[in-house]
Amino acid sequence: MRFVDEAKIYVKAGDGGRGCVSFRREKYVPHGGPDGGDGGHGGNVILKASSQLHTLLDFKYRQHFKAQHGQHGRGKKQTGKDGKDLIIKVPTGTLVLDVQTGKVLADLTQDGQEVIVARGGRGGWGNWHFATPTHQVPRHAQPGEKGEERWILLELKLIADIGLVGAPNVGKSSLVAAISAARPKVAEYPFTTLYPQLGSVETEDHFRFVVAEIPGLLEGAHTGIGLGTRFLRHIERTILIAYVLDISQIDPQQPLKAFKKLKRELKAYNPSLLTKQQVVIINKIDLPEAKQRLAIIKKALEKERIPYWCVSALTGEGIEVFKKEIGKILNEGRKKSYQA
Repeated sequence: MRFVDEAKIYVKAGDGGRGCVSFRREKYVPHGGPDGGDGGHGGNVILKASSQLHTLLDFKYRQHFKAQHGQHGRGKKQTGKDGKDLIIKVPTGTLVLDVQTGKVLADLTQDGQEVIVARGGRGGWGNWHFATPTHQVPRHAQPGEKGEERWILLELKLIADIGLVGAPNVGKSSLVAAISAARPKVAEYPFTTLYPQLGSVETEDHFRFVVAEIPGLLEGAHTGIGLGTRFLRHIERTILIAYVLDISQIDPQQPLKAFKKLKRELKAYNPSLLTKQQVVIINKIDLPEAKQRLAIIKKALEKERIPYWCVSALTGEGIEVFKKEIGKILNEGRKKSYQA
C-alpha cells in the first residue's frame, strides 16, 4: 500500500430545497388557503477519524466530494426530506486546514472524532409562512440556501508512542521488524524506507505501544532536503524520540557526530521536539569491531545524561531488555499526559 500523507480536496455541502407555493383545494373548504411546505436542509460534509486508515492515498484518486441536496417542499405543508450528510473517513492524526485562509479547522487525533467542514444550506419556507390577515394569498416562497463549499488541505501526522530517527541505513527498519510484527522492506542500500512505517509492540507483561520509523534524515532536513519536513512532522505527536546510532562506523566518533546532527535538525524544525523524552538505541553491536567502539559512545552519552540501550536487530541481542525498559518509560509518559 502506497503511503500518502498530504492531500487537497474540494467539499460542497448540499443546497437547501426551495419552499413550495401551493393552495388548499378541498371539498367543503370554500376559501382554502396557502399550504406550501418547507424545503429540506442540505446535507453536511463531515470528516471522521478512523484508526483503521493509515494513508490519504484514496484522496489522490478522488478529490471532489458533494453532500446531498434537500428536497423541495410540497403541497399540504409537506416538508421536503433533508439531504443526507456525507461522511468522509480519514486516518486518525489528520490535520484539516482551509486552503484559502490557512486556518486550522480541526486536528483529528481520536478515533471516531468528527468535524463538519461544510454546512448544508437551510431549506426555504413554503408560502403558508407568509400568510397574514391582510395578505391571505401569498404567491411566493423562499428559495433554499446554498451549501458551503471550500478546498481543504489534509495533512497526516502519524500517532505513535515512539519515533525512531536516524541517518539512512542505520538499521531502523530492521529494528522495527525485530521489536514488532511489522515487516518493512530491508535492503543493503540507503533510503530503503521511503515513507514512515508503523509497528505495534507488545512487551512480556502485555504492555503495548506503537513505534514509527521515520525515513533517514539528511543534514538540512528541516529545510526540506530529502523530504525532511515531510518526515519530521510525523514525530510531533510522539511521547518519546529514539535516536538510532550505527556502531559499525569505522570512525568511533561518527555515531556521536550523527547524534548531534540529528538533534540540530529537530531543533531547527521545531524546538519543542527536544522537550520530549529522548533516548538512544545503539544498533549493530553483534559486529566484532563494535565492542571496541562502544566504550567511547557510552562515555559520551553518559555525559549527556540520556538513556541508551545496546541492541542487535540482526541477532536480537538486547531487544527484550529494550522493549521492557522503554515500556516503563512510555507508561509513565502516558500517565503524565492523562494528568495534564
